[in-house]
Amino acid sequence: MRDGVRPWTFVASGAPFHEDLLVRTDAASVEDCLEICLPQLRDRGLVIPE
Repeated sequence: MRDGVRPWTFVASGAPFHEDLLVRTDAASVEDCLEICLPQLRDRGLVIPE
């Protein structure tokens, strides 16, 4: 990535949602990935503790 740091990738797909579900992002840190993807998963009904 920009600062020479390799990106992290977060991918969630399939069950317990629809088999065509795909939530994916590349970011500079695992925290950034979760900040982007967790709200998307919650919007689809997954219960994730804060």
